[in-house]
Amino acid sequence: MRTKLIRQLYDVECYVFKSVNKHFDRRLANAYFRTITHLGGATFTITTVLALFILTSGPLKTITLASALSLAISHLPVAIFKRLYPRKRPYLQLKNTKVLEKPLKDHSFPSGHTTAIFSISTPFIFYVPSLAIILLPFALSVGVSRIYLGLHYPTDVGAGMVLGTFVGFLSLYALTL
Repeated sequence: MRTKLIRQLYDVECYVFKSVNKHFDRRLANAYFRTITHLGGATFTITTVLALFILTSGPLKTITLASALSLAISHLPVAIFKRLYPRKRPYLQLKNTKVLEKPLKDHSFPSGHTTAIFSISTPFIFYVPSLAIILLPFALSVGVSRIYLGLHYPTDVGAGMVLGTFVGFLSLYALTL
């Protein structure tokens, strides 16, 4: 019974994955997702947090520090989960997956890019809720890009969203007690 349920959930996940990934050949979507995915990468997230830290003051500096702390802390569980749950990336498991040239070789669970963008966005969203209008679509786009590009399953992205949001909230809470 349990195995059947797990198989059915995996089938639904694969259906969702394929529904997103099948649009890989669309020129505008390709340009958008190949660009936006880098917003969750180490270079962009670290550079952005450092630049904001240098350029801000007062309460905004505290929020930036919470984002930096969240970014650093959130990647510890990402590294641990990738070792504990060595899930192969979808392009290695699912036939006809469309993927970039030179795809990532490490494990897929959870999505590090998604974790990163949610971990740095969350403190800003909680502190200034109106920023959600701008930051949330970007963060969600990074998550969708990881599926679109054939690199992550939806649950990899969902786990990254939850992890990044949770650590971002805790970091902000710890610094603004």
